[in-house]
Amino acid sequence: MHSNRYTFLYAIGISIVTAVILVLTSVMLKPKQDFNLALDTKSNILKSVKVESAIPKEIERMYGEQVEELVINSEGEKIEGVKPSQIVLKNELAKPLADRKLPLYIFTEKDNSKNYVIPLYGVGLWGPIWGFLALDSDLNTVKGAFFDHKGETPGLGAEIAEKSFQDQFIGKKIKDGSNNFISVNVVKKSAKVDFGDEYRVDAISGGTITSEGTDKMLKKCVEPYLVYFNKIKN
Repeated sequence: MHSNRYTFLYAIGISIVTAVILVLTSVMLKPKQDFNLALDTKSNILKSVKVESAIPKEIERMYGEQVEELVINSEGEKIEGVKPSQIVLKNELAKPLADRKLPLYIFTEKDNSKNYVIPLYGVGLWGPIWGFLALDSDLNTVKGAFFDHKGETPGLGAEIAEKSFQDQFIGKKIKDGSNNFISVNVVKKSAKVDFGDEYRVDAISGGTITSEGTDKMLKKCVEPYLVYFNKIKN
């Protein structure tokens, strides 16, 4: 029969070997994980401008040929030497507006018109929600939208990831005729509001908190880009 000391040392040895294997596996898989994460982001950006593919090489090709990456500040100035992939949007949104770095993606259509894709990050009922809002070349009309979540309730808040919800945003406006920011508002059908249908989409039935989180996310994430949009429009 083995002594307690032997059993103790054996358990430690097994734990060390297992830990080493797990660390090595994690290190070996990290490049692949990073690639898949970057590919997923590129795919979602393309989905926001209504371009979709399930083929990784096709996604990489379209993104490389048609998407320009920028980072700007709250004054609408380009920040050189920083890539969107280096920015954690959650952390930037926690900073004062003047200190934020704002990622922006410009998608060029085949006719050379441009769509401007704004990354979004917010909080739903059970955790983070995120996505992209794409504007047409007029910098006011929504080209498309993509949303996703970490743990919203299936059939309720999780509906933000469904095409039926996202397609409501197509053709909506973020500014009025006087260039005032209105945003696209996520509100209940029965809600009485002082803005027209071009500034609203229907909230998710039974997903009130997630809908409110999406509404707040849009307002907080889109408005800081208006200074840059006004500059390039003028």
